[in-house]
Amino acid sequence: MKRFCGYLSLLLALSCGRMDIRTEPDPAVTPPAPTAKGTAYVFDDTALPRLTVQVSLDEWNRLLTLYDQDSKTREYIHCDAVFIKDNERTVVQDAGLRLRGQTSRRRPEGAAGQAHESGAGRWKHVHFGLHFRHFHKGDKDYDLRGVHRINLKYAKEDPTYIREKYCSDLLQRFGVWTAAAVSYCRLYIHVAGDPQPAYYGVYQMMEAVDDEYCENRPQFASDTGFLWKGVWGSNLRDRDDWRFGVGRKPDGGEYPYELKQGEEAFTAARAQLKDFIRNLNTLTGSRFEAWVKAHIDVDLLLRTYAVFVAVGHWDDYWNDMNNAYFYFDSRDPVDYRFYLIPYDMDNTLGTTIPCGAQTDALYQDPYRWGLDECVLMPKILSIAEFRQQYTAYLKALGAEDSPFSYPASMERIGPWQDLIRDHLANDTGEDQVLADRPASWSKHHEYRVTTDGSYNWFRLKSARLRAL
Repeated sequence: MKRFCGYLSLLLALSCGRMDIRTEPDPAVTPPAPTAKGTAYVFDDTALPRLTVQVSLDEWNRLLTLYDQDSKTREYIHCDAVFIKDNERTVVQDAGLRLRGQTSRRRPEGAAGQAHESGAGRWKHVHFGLHFRHFHKGDKDYDLRGVHRINLKYAKEDPTYIREKYCSDLLQRFGVWTAAAVSYCRLYIHVAGDPQPAYYGVYQMMEAVDDEYCENRPQFASDTGFLWKGVWGSNLRDRDDWRFGVGRKPDGGEYPYELKQGEEAFTAARAQLKDFIRNLNTLTGSRFEAWVKAHIDVDLLLRTYAVFVAVGHWDDYWNDMNNAYFYFDSRDPVDYRFYLIPYDMDNTLGTTIPCGAQTDALYQDPYRWGLDECVLMPKILSIAEFRQQYTAYLKALGAEDSPFSYPASMERIGPWQDLIRDHLANDTGEDQVLADRPASWSKHHEYRVTTDGSYNWFRLKSARLRAL
């Protein structure tokens, strides 16, 4: 009963969106976060729905041409989407389809300059984005069962097919309600005139981080604040004007901080983010501590980074100044609360390379996880109260009854792999086998996820966390 009451009290605190840091944390309190509103039907990890994207020949060839002209294109083409789950068929007409990815961008078919040949597609795994209302702004009649956007991600260099899904699930179980929903689908692309759809295989469906993501989380004090996407260079230290923007840079590159609300909000949003960066970098001592407690959900941030350390997420804000969203839950220039939203967590669980401050994510000091120039975490952990809380969360994840333990992890991973293993063969000929190994480019090929042995990631990392 005592443990249950602890879970209940934490959930109530989380639901208020303003949880104070505790100086004497209960490491056992790690409840699942509530499912984001409106996402449960689509993002159901017990089901493997069939998603068919139907596109005209002209529109598909236009997508190929857009890529040839600009491999980083964000332009959408017109399509229809058919979603079949439990024999229920949902059709969204005139949706938008585009290519996604940073370094992983590819042409979805054939070589440069080649148009589609009916019945003779040379398909390739790529990441897609589906925006059901892109051509019908604000019209919720075009949503897919309450979801207006999904990202479709293939298991690029993850032969276990579970790394992204596992990290999102563990974050949620550890009270990190900002983690986006992730589940699986069987993806088909049907170009009009082809005798049958091309089967692209098992894809991960991921909740898009945007305004509606914020609306689906009542824990935010406001869902109309400013949302920034942080890519390489977003260290929360430097304030040069060229770092902030909307859309892509004039030269086609990406801004380290990209505002997701559009040009009309940019001036106010940039001033607010600069205010945050200035205070984060210049305040010291008791003034910094008071400012942090008023402007950052520190408890949530410490939970997030404890999970990042456990799963070995090195391609992150702190170590690589990359792969994060930053949300401010108010548009007030100085009265706001900051949230770091997890993003792109497939290079984890033993897939590791020398990067930033790291050479091996298993052995990296969790208190020096990344670069000193990424000042957010080093300054927060310089405060004894916060460092104590962080240590407690790391130890909680390493505990034998933790959701991160090898037995508990396999209880979740096993059913996910059973769900998809008979559906991996696909028309691209790629990523067709489940295997327990890191990415081919990983500098540490020895780590294992599902194989129980001396190099099992969960057992090795849990032991290190318990020893802190």
